[in-house]
Amino acid sequence: MPAVEIKPGIFWIGVNDRTTDLFEGIWPITDEGVTYNSYLINDEKKVIIDLSKAIKSDVFFDNVTELIELSRLDYIVINHMEPDHTGVFQMFRKIAPHVTILGTAKTKEMLKNFYGITENVRAIEDGETLSLGKYQLKFFNTPFVHWPETMMTLEEKTGILFSCDGFGSYGALQGSIFDDQCENIDFYKREALRYYVNIVGKFSGPVLKAIEKLPAEEVKVVAPSHGLVWRKFPAEIISLYRKWAEYASGSGDIGVTLLYGSMYGNTEIMMNAVAQGISSEGVPVEIFDVARTHTSYMLPSLWTKAGVMVGAPTYEGACFPPMVHAVSMAIRKRVLNKKLTIFGSYGWSGGALRELKRIVEPGKWELLDSYVFLGKPDSEDLKKGEEFGRNFARALKEQA
Repeated sequence: MPAVEIKPGIFWIGVNDRTTDLFEGIWPITDEGVTYNSYLINDEKKVIIDLSKAIKSDVFFDNVTELIELSRLDYIVINHMEPDHTGVFQMFRKIAPHVTILGTAKTKEMLKNFYGITENVRAIEDGETLSLGKYQLKFFNTPFVHWPETMMTLEEKTGILFSCDGFGSYGALQGSIFDDQCENIDFYKREALRYYVNIVGKFSGPVLKAIEKLPAEEVKVVAPSHGLVWRKFPAEIISLYRKWAEYASGSGDIGVTLLYGSMYGNTEIMMNAVAQGISSEGVPVEIFDVARTHTSYMLPSLWTKAGVMVGAPTYEGACFPPMVHAVSMAIRKRVLNKKLTIFGSYGWSGGALRELKRIVEPGKWELLDSYVFLGKPDSEDLKKGEEFGRNFARALKEQA
């Protein structure tokens, strides 16, 4: 996409990425894609805010030189040092060595460690301002949203908040960069939640501190480093991030994330009975096969729903390995304070329940009940499974 003017003299110069399969080398984006948003302010002083991943350097530099000659650039503002925001640095430094780089003190350290850059680098203070002529930037340190050096930059006249990973989302742009021109806004909200839980959710405390620190009445546009630019409803994406961050200290909405795995279909048969019992109580349930679904897509449901139902067979005296991975990732991403029930099949000895209880202990998941059965469930087992699901749904409603 060519450069897009947000306000007079302020441009989006980002790039779409529809070729990378894994964000951070972990999270699938093959179908969704992602953007690396960069911004240019063409004032008396000329500044670029955040850069791009190295694989898109040709498109990035084309967007810059469409607007100004690199020799006229004064500053690069680095809100976050992660390489998807700074990958073009080495090439940039060779082309425009005169440019002054601005970031936090920790950014200055990381520039040396990541790229060997030490000259023309200035650490800015929290709350410091920089006049560009017509426009003025103000810098807010927002550590651990989601690395220790992160900050956000506000252009004070227009109210554009360049928020970097804060308020971002997965999803390549589909013809427009703006929320009010987007025909599929629900897609970006859904991908913003997945992005939040995958990338930022572990740092929900710092997210809330950052939101409180920002001058909300002054923010008129939210311009993150990934996803849409929110110019009509900037408060909406901030409100969503606040809501998602607050889940970290609560239990979640009434609903069940049902994770299951099955080697030969016996646990899957029971899963259908259990799910029927949950649904009969009017409680929403979202079902994931842990052997076939990436944890990236499970985490949003786990983050927002109060209940977790785990259906896993015993495997070699322990839990089904794909389930171990899924639940361990949830705990690592600080999915906390869930109500849990566990069911599953075993052949000659149990063990899945014991291992799962050990894994979830750090996350303070409360085990309400368990139901294990031998081999293939018969009709009586399935009746018990359906009642097992109903009882869990009732417990969630009672504790809401």
